[in-house]
Amino acid sequence: NSKKVELPIDEVLLQDALGELKALTGMANVKNEIEETVKLVRYYKEIGRDVKRSFSMHTVFTGNPGTGKTTVARILVKIYKALGILERGQLIETDREGMVAGFVGQTAIKADSMIEAAMGGGLFIDEAYALSQGGENDFGREAIEALLKRMEDRRGDFIVIVAGYPDNMAIFLESNPGLKSRFDKFVHFEDYNAEELFTIADNLLQKEYLFLDAAAGEHLKAYITQLVAARNKYFGNARTMRKL
Repeated sequence: NSKKVELPIDEVLLQDALGELKALTGMANVKNEIEETVKLVRYYKEIGRDVKRSFSMHTVFTGNPGTGKTTVARILVKIYKALGILERGQLIETDREGMVAGFVGQTAIKADSMIEAAMGGGLFIDEAYALSQGGENDFGREAIEALLKRMEDRRGDFIVIVAGYPDNMAIFLESNPGLKSRFDKFVHFEDYNAEELFTIADNLLQKEYLFLDAAAGEHLKAYITQLVAARNKYFGNARTMRKL
């Protein structure tokens, strides 16, 4: 491979991206996992190992809506760019609709152009399990095949992050024998607790230069506690706070 140019670590970009990660509310396990990855890549670089060959970046994010999966995906590709693994560090965000066409032969073209746009960066497929939910003749399978082919051919040139509800993602990975072997990083995003949701709401307000007085703060806390007690798997977490 003639393209094997070792890119040095961009410390400024790395600290910037890690700072963004640290500033997110909660997510202790997610932060920890990403920081460990950074240490591992640094170690590989120090001992002169080919990072792209010895290290897989394709990742499965599981978690309920509004738990920060997209936000972390954007930061993660920035981190990989800073580490010199990805050349461009852009994130292309898509879902089933962005990859699947309505008639024969078009899906591979559509999926390929998405994948092409992600080269040098990342492709984030939200609710990825929707690709495998159709029947025998569903075009979603075509999109999965196109994806698997490029993940193999262009290994190390881009990163794929698939995201969705934990149960659905397990079924998705079982739907094609090739899928499970391509993804070996799994990151789970926990639901936020009431305290974290209050912090998120407060931060959103402060961005608009709105500040809660004591009574409003108490009222909001009580309301959030009630919401959390009654939530189901469709609870929107940070999205619910934004709407609120």
